[in-house]
Amino acid sequence: MTTEDLIAALSDADAVRFGEFELSHGGTSEYYVDKYLFETDPRCLGLIASAFADRLEDGEILGGVALGGVPLAAATSVEADVPYVIARKQRKEYGTGNLIEGRLEDGESVVVVEDIVTTGTSLLEAVEALREAGATVDRALVVVDRQEGGRERIEEAGIEMEALVTAEQLLADQ
Repeated sequence: MTTEDLIAALSDADAVRFGEFELSHGGTSEYYVDKYLFETDPRCLGLIASAFADRLEDGEILGGVALGGVPLAAATSVEADVPYVIARKQRKEYGTGNLIEGRLEDGESVVVVEDIVTTGTSLLEAVEALREAGATVDRALVVVDRQEGGRERIEEAGIEMEALVTAEQLLADQ
């Protein structure tokens, strides 16, 4: 998969929109990348899973950031034949009350997968939860880096982040 292939697939899925959008961190943007459209599109999801699987290192499992990282982790898990866990934003008040769902061994190496990074807050919260649960986390794979400071925050926390596409690449032909 090339960056151009992914950009074309995102465009075909109508996942990149232009206008005035409020973002989850409270800021606004003139463009929006709709994760629900690209994560429910088989072509996009397949390209992403293949690209993420190619970037996994021996011994790593996947950690999906709830909610957006879960379909990415599930599809990549099937593609790469490796297990995954889910990092919740908060504990459920019922059932097991786990913050991390799935099997995670103490010291296990987890690469976090996330849909879109803007400020990096959600990804960093997932890393913290995984580390508290005993995981070793030093890498993250993301679909889109909006290039709004998230990468810098993530790297300051000791996490190497690789994005399949940046905002600059995504918006180059718009």
